[in-house]
Amino acid sequence: MPKLTKVGGQSEGSIGIIYKQEVYNIVGACMEVHKELGCGFLEAIYHEALMVELNARKIPFVTNVKLQINYKNHLLSKVYFADIVCYNKIIVELKASEGIAPEHVSQIINYLKATDYQLGLLVNFGTKSLQYKRIIYSKSSSDFKELS
Repeated sequence: MPKLTKVGGQSEGSIGIIYKQEVYNIVGACMEVHKELGCGFLEAIYHEALMVELNARKIPFVTNVKLQINYKNHLLSKVYFADIVCYNKIIVELKASEGIAPEHVSQIINYLKATDYQLGLLVNFGTKSLQYKRIIYSKSSSDFKELS
């Protein structure tokens, strides 16, 4: 079972902060969407608005990315769909809920385990202030870190 370590602010250890500038750019785009729309819309509205903002900022992304699961060298027919992948290396999962719940964190951990991505960004537009968490994964150590 992978270890999940909660870390506030800066992190030290085997998994440090990765893709710092890219995450800064993505979070900035999310903050702009939240500033313009506020909270209360459905996730699909924030998703579409964020795509507009990412384009405006020239942040490369792909939306509704199919993530295939490999089990003992067999591709399973069931798949995950990540909301957005930015810079071809960061999974961005969007929510519009009352807060970031443990199941939201588990969802992005599963996405990272199923892929070669090391970083997931969980963004919640459903609160008065934008919420986000970085989830960093190291396949070599099966270690996760959750950064606010």
